[in-house]
Amino acid sequence: MEIKKYKIYQANIVVRPAGLIQRVFRFLVGLSVLIILLLFAILLVFRWVPVPTSAFIYHQNALARNAPKIHDPAEYQWASWDEISPYLALAVIAAEDQRFPTHWGVDTIELKKALAEKRSSKGMLRGASTITQQLAKNLFLWNGRSYSRKILEAGLALAIEIAWPKKRILEVYLNVAQFGDAIFGAKESSRILFDKDPINLTKEEAAILAAVLPRPAISDVHSPRPRLLRKQQWILKQMSQLGGLRYLKKL
Repeated sequence: MEIKKYKIYQANIVVRPAGLIQRVFRFLVGLSVLIILLLFAILLVFRWVPVPTSAFIYHQNALARNAPKIHDPAEYQWASWDEISPYLALAVIAAEDQRFPTHWGVDTIELKKALAEKRSSKGMLRGASTITQQLAKNLFLWNGRSYSRKILEAGLALAIEIAWPKKRILEVYLNVAQFGDAIFGAKESSRILFDKDPINLTKEEAAILAAVLPRPAISDVHSPRPRLLRKQQWILKQMSQLGGLRYLKKL
């Protein structure tokens, strides 16, 4: 009896490496985690250490290097909370973000109003940025209006709110905010514009400094336009309605 021989073929099981999309996804996730950890490390350091610069200050200095005949370098020096007039802190809150003590970086009430106005007017979405969002932009981002930047701004604002107490957020903001064409922070704006230390700013001087914040490069506190003076008077009224300097105890 003839025995038939059958060849047994063993299947070679090949384990293929992860696809390109999976590798890219894992890389992006890892990179995102690394960036988040690095960001929080930076924020934790600057919770106590004076902030040496910001994205806007760096940009101003870059403009001055590239075109020194057109642009001036940034004027910037750090001032601690106790070196800044409480009137300036109150004026900035009154002008920019009256719910600052209670929100977590994004004022949802103002955001809903801005979205409703955009739907009704079909125009550009207005700012509605909180002090924390403005600080996030000044420290890490760029100027301009785009949805991608606003999303980054909101995420960074939340990280700042988690890492820093309210008083520290306001202290850093008062130091890096732009109050003139190339003037940043309370210390240099007080010295250059009023020839005094920031702790000695009067209520009226603080209000007009807060009034220039939307358009610091084109606002002149020594020859103020009627619109700037009206904004100053509105801020003074808001400071009073908030309860004066007692309002800062909420921070």
